Amino acid sequence: MFRWLRNSLLTGIVVALPVTVTIWLIYTFVSFVDRVIKPLIPDRYNPETYLPFALPGLGVVVAVIGLTVLGGLAANFFGRSLIGVGERLLNNVPLVRNIYGAVKQIAETVFSNRQHSFREVVLVEFPTQGSYAVGFVTADARGEIQEDVGDDAIGVFVPTTPNPTSGFLLYTPRSRVTQLDMSVEEAAKMIISFGLVTPEGLAPADGTTPNATPPESPSEGR
Repeated sequence: MFRWLRNSLLTGIVVALPVTVTIWLIYTFVSFVDRVIKPLIPDRYNPETYLPFALPGLGVVVAVIGLTVLGGLAANFFGRSLIGVGERLLNNVPLVRNIYGAVKQIAETVFSNRQHSFREVVLVEFPTQGSYAVGFVTADARGEIQEDVGDDAIGVFVPTTPNPTSGFLLYTPRSRVTQLDMSVEEAAKMIISFGLVTPEGLAPADGTTPNATPPESPSEGR
């Protein structure tokens, strides 16, 4: 009887925990956006002014509509000209121009369809020889980094567990990484779960297994 009660309790936790966390995250996000956006809506345009109850998610809807309109305006000549004037003004402020430039570059890299960042999952030798970490290919190296590392150098982001938003940025030749046949979502689940959730497609795309003997480092060949 005790074993049955214990198994039933654990099963209930496994079933309820993902649903509870998902609902809590959605509620937290919607509440945060509502607190930020709702005060910006004039009372005469706010439906809650004429209703006896609050509308959860109204701020999210207004934010989505506002961002869509902003994107449409920025796509025409007038919008691009206005954005150009604003950027020139921001570039004249010493501290603001650094923050704005960095955030803009990150946003363009992440959301632009021209980039192929975070499309590949690889095994990279890190932090010591003989041990491997799961990483995401960000982009090909350019400039001074490409000259020092090699023409086939790539940037690999190695996230930390269980918080994948922090990690390490490594530059290594593509020949020293092993491409894995798994999606970014599967790799993220494996990292967040401390490796407990392991996808089936752990073999590289070429069907080979990761080499147990690490390749000779540049320093050893000298």
